[in-house]
Amino acid sequence: MPSKKIKVAVTGSIGSGKSAFCSYLREQNFRVIEADEVSKDILSSDRSVHDKIRKAFGNESFVNGKPNKKYLAKKVFSNSQNVIIINSILHPKVIRNIEQIIKQEFIKRNLVFVEAALIYEAEMDRMFDFVVLITADKQIRFERKKKTDNYSLDEFERRDNNQVPDEEKKKSADFIFENNSGLEELYSKADLLIKILNGMLLK
Repeated sequence: MPSKKIKVAVTGSIGSGKSAFCSYLREQNFRVIEADEVSKDILSSDRSVHDKIRKAFGNESFVNGKPNKKYLAKKVFSNSQNVIIINSILHPKVIRNIEQIIKQEFIKRNLVFVEAALIYEAEMDRMFDFVVLITADKQIRFERKKKTDNYSLDEFERRDNNQVPDEEKKKSADFIFENNSGLEELYSKADLLIKILNGMLLK
């Protein structure tokens, strides 16, 4: 019986395909914690966070106690300094919550994945045993976001520019999977990762 516990982060720039990669992991019955969902929950329910965000970005940040997503997206992603400010409010709580969830998951399983776009930006990489980076050419990433979320080039560029470039991420990632082709090839890379990690658990 494996006694090791392995924490794996899956990251990638906007449109890279990290969510598709993680969806496949879930289909293979692995637990994948979504940092974005943890962050949304905190943004929706944590009153101390509400107060800090209102102070930083104005009372329009919330409507009837709920995040004004359009306002915040426009306010935050138009200014790199604002990205730093909101991240400084959210990231410490997101990290603490993820650590708690992982602790609970490790009671019943030995391998847990966390999907997070901002692993390096939030300096979360030190939390994990391995970091998996999903990459794709910039034009391909834009076309994906244009197709799935109707992104304009300006919207895509603003969000992409607020993330650490792939070339920098590659220097620190433990596994790098290119995703310029179809889902079948991406899933085969996920299978390879699963095989490697399961092998580590059995050592």
